Amino acid sequence: MTRKLMLWLGGATLLFWVCAATFGALVMREEFDEVFDSALQETAQRLMPLVVDDLFQRAHSPDPRRMGDGVLEHEEYLTYQVRDREGRVLMHSHDAPAQPFDAPLGRGFWDTATRRIYTEEAVSGTLFLQIADPLAHRREATMEGALSLVLPLLVLAPLSMAVIWIVIRRALGPIEVLRREIGARDGGNLSPMGMIGLPVELDTIAASVDRLLERLRMALDAEREFAANSAHELRTPIAGALAQTQRLIAELPQGAAKARARGIETSLSSLGHLVEKLLQLARAESGIGIADHAIDLVPAVRLVVEDFRRRPENAGRLILDIDGSGTLIRKVDVDAFAIVLRNLIENALIHGLPDTPVTVSARIDGTIAIANAGPVIPVAELQALTKRFKRGATTATGSGLGLAIAEMLIQRMGANLELASPARGRENGFEATIRIP
Repeated sequence: MTRKLMLWLGGATLLFWVCAATFGALVMREEFDEVFDSALQETAQRLMPLVVDDLFQRAHSPDPRRMGDGVLEHEEYLTYQVRDREGRVLMHSHDAPAQPFDAPLGRGFWDTATRRIYTEEAVSGTLFLQIADPLAHRREATMEGALSLVLPLLVLAPLSMAVIWIVIRRALGPIEVLRREIGARDGGNLSPMGMIGLPVELDTIAASVDRLLERLRMALDAEREFAANSAHELRTPIAGALAQTQRLIAELPQGAAKARARGIETSLSSLGHLVEKLLQLARAESGIGIADHAIDLVPAVRLVVEDFRRRPENAGRLILDIDGSGTLIRKVDVDAFAIVLRNLIENALIHGLPDTPVTVSARIDGTIAIANAGPVIPVAELQALTKRFKRGATTATGSGLGLAIAEMLIQRMGANLELASPARGRENGFEATIRIP
C-alpha cells in the first residue's frame, strides 16, 4: 500500500508540476512576444525622427550607408534598414545585411523564417524604417525561462518524493501496527489488542476486532470445556463398562455370546481411545506448547518410550537412539511434548508391520524422528494425514486424530513436523520428524 500510494501521489505531483511548467512556459512565450513586439514598435517610433533628420542633413549617396559609421561594432539584438518607396536600402545598422529584408513596405509586423520585422513609414509614405528581431533570440529567451521553471523540479521532485514517502509511512504506521497485532491472533492467542493512540478511523476497527475476539474466545472456551468435560465424564463409565465386559468374557463359555462380548469389548476400547484423543485435542486447543523456561526433553523421550515398552504387545518393538551428550534443552511445554511423542509412537506402532521395530531417535540439533516399516504412502496423501479424522489406506484401528493433535501442538511449540514415506534409509515405511529450533 505504501509503495502504491507513493507511486501514485508522486507521479500525480510530478505530472501536475510538468503541466504547470509547460503552461507557464507557454504563457511566458506569449508575454515575451508582446514585450519584444512592443520594444520593436517603440524602437522604430523613436528611431524614425533620428533617421529622417540624418538623411536630410547628409548628402545623398548612391551606395547604402550605415548609420553611425566609425562607431565600434558590437553584437546587436535589433537590426534595421531604411528603405525608399522603391525598396532600395538607404541606410542600415552595422549587423544588418545590405540586401533588403524580405518584408513588404507597409506599416506593421511581418514574420520571415528567421526574423520578426516591424515596419514604420514617414515622409508621406516615401521612407520606411524596418527593424528586425531574430526569432532565435526569442526562442533562447523562452527556453531560458522554461528551464528556470523546469530545473528546480529536478531538485524538488526527489525531495517531494522523499517527503511524500515519510508522510505516508508515518500516516500508515498505525495500520501496520494494527495489522501485526491482528496477525498475531490465532486459536492460541485470542487476547484483546488493547491498542491506544490509534486514529479515530482505526480505533473503531480495533474495538470491533476486540469484540469479535471476545465472542470467539467465549465460543471456543465453551466448546473446549464441553469437549473436555464430556470426555472426562465418559472415561469412568467407559472404563467401568469395559471392565464389566472383560469380566463377562471371562465367565462366559465358548460360543456366540462370548464372541459378541468380545465385539463389545473392542467397541468399548475404541470408544475409550477416542475419548482419550478428544481430551488431548481439548488440551491442544487450549494453547499449550511453549514454556517459560528451557527444559531437557530427553528424560521425557525415555519415559514415554519406556511406558510403551511395558505393554506386552510392544515387547521388543521399540528402539531408542539418543546421540551426543544425551541432552536436548528447549523452551517447550513438557506435557505438550509428551502428547506429541505418544501420538507419533502410537501411530508408528499401530500402522507399522507387525513384529517390526519402530525407531525413536533424538539428536542434539533438536531433531526427533519416529520411523517404522510398512507400506509406502503416496506423496499426495502425506499432507492430508494431519487433518482431523483423516486416515490413510489402512485396516488398523484408530481415530484419525493422532497426527492432527501432534501437528497442532508442534506448531504451538514453534517447531516443524515433516512426514516422509518411505522412511530415510529404507525402501518402505513411514517417518515423522520433529524439528525444534
